[in-house]
Amino acid sequence: MTERPEINTLGGLRAAGYNHRPLRQEIRENLLSALAEGRDPWPGLHGLSDTVLPQVERALIAGHDVVLLGERGQGKTRLLRTLVGLLDEWSPEVEGSELHEHPDDPITEATRTRIETEGDSLPITWRHRDERYVEKLATPDTSVADLIGDIDPIRVAEGRRLGDPETIHYGLIPRAHRGVVAINELPDLAERIQVSMLNVMEERDVQIRGYVLRLPLDVLVVASANPEDYTNRGRIITPLKDRFGAEIRTHYPIELADEIAVIRQEADLVAEVPDTLLEILARYTRLLRESSAVDQRSGVSARFSIAGAETTAASALRRATVHGEDQAVARLVDVEAAVEVLAGKIEFESGEEGREIAVLEHLLRRATMETVQSCFRGIDLGPLIEALDGTIAVSTGGDVPAQQFLDGLPPLDPEYDGTQEGNDGDLYDHLAAAVNATSVGERANAIELALEALFLSQKISKDADTDGTIYG
Repeated sequence: MTERPEINTLGGLRAAGYNHRPLRQEIRENLLSALAEGRDPWPGLHGLSDTVLPQVERALIAGHDVVLLGERGQGKTRLLRTLVGLLDEWSPEVEGSELHEHPDDPITEATRTRIETEGDSLPITWRHRDERYVEKLATPDTSVADLIGDIDPIRVAEGRRLGDPETIHYGLIPRAHRGVVAINELPDLAERIQVSMLNVMEERDVQIRGYVLRLPLDVLVVASANPEDYTNRGRIITPLKDRFGAEIRTHYPIELADEIAVIRQEADLVAEVPDTLLEILARYTRLLRESSAVDQRSGVSARFSIAGAETTAASALRRATVHGEDQAVARLVDVEAAVEVLAGKIEFESGEEGREIAVLEHLLRRATMETVQSCFRGIDLGPLIEALDGTIAVSTGGDVPAQQFLDGLPPLDPEYDGTQEGNDGDLYDHLAAAVNATSVGERANAIELALEALFLSQKISKDADTDGTIYG
């Protein structure tokens, strides 16, 4: 953040040659400048660069209000919040102005009078762009006073007449003058409340209890909505939909790499989670979005995989703390432990009642197998199958430390000379190298993945209960 400008009077602002720009012009020029310089105007957004973001850019260049339609967890709110980066970092306003009026573009009579009276000595202050973004979660109990404003009885009692604009206590939208107003879950607003926004978005005036205040508000209204809300909890009334210049559909990440990037970026991990486990969680989420057992109208949020990664890391940290491990590293057993707590984040079809956990476990096995095939392609797991000859078993589980698991692995055939020409080391070394495993925990995770792959391909057996898991 750059330092706040030192100019503090209207005269100093004019002497500095500061030029006022309307909000939409400011956003348009800053966006075009970023695009021309090759800077990313949308940091932290993955998987939308070829679809949603070009549509958003065209809408902003056109100066349109925008509504984003999409299922939960598609990054709608994050996208709206990145609009802050398209505003000037610091913007001047008349000191004490309730509506944050620009000294070169006052909208209330009181501020115009101050400018005429005080002239160049009028004090100004500076507002950071973060303060010019206002977000409101639409709820059924939201009132017109919350969004637009109402008569303030205290001001009336002080002697002002009812028609005086000074008697108005302004709501969220007028107070966002010269900024961005974001309304999340717009259909949840009662229809009569949506009606109160019509004049603000088109005529830019404010109507409060029969009084019409001609305030040329300079606001950009953006909103998010779930398409299903049109028929479930509520709907966006047709006149309000018509006032949004752009209606843009969002979507979940199309590429697996983008899905993984979202998890890595958003998850607050308290332990190390290897990339292979993040890939499993990403594939798992994508399989759920394709499953006929899951209600796809509700969607499978990116928060599902994010919560899964955080729970997996928490399981690893718990084990490391209990057993005194030097480093907390998640393993496949930690992902499996996370399934039960994630079940509540999924809406299943009505015919799947009682099968929810079975569906989740089945799709996790598929995601694990797809990941293993991707990571260990070309590696011959035969020596491990031969080592588990029916008399030897390998024990693991959420409470088994990584070193204890590694110590319990069976010795391999000494004749084994690697899986690729020129490679040294045994099969365990190759499995670790395939996923860049360097620590004890990462090595244990790689071998656990291989054991699970052998079980899923019916090469070995698996016995799992609350005490742990035995491969053999």
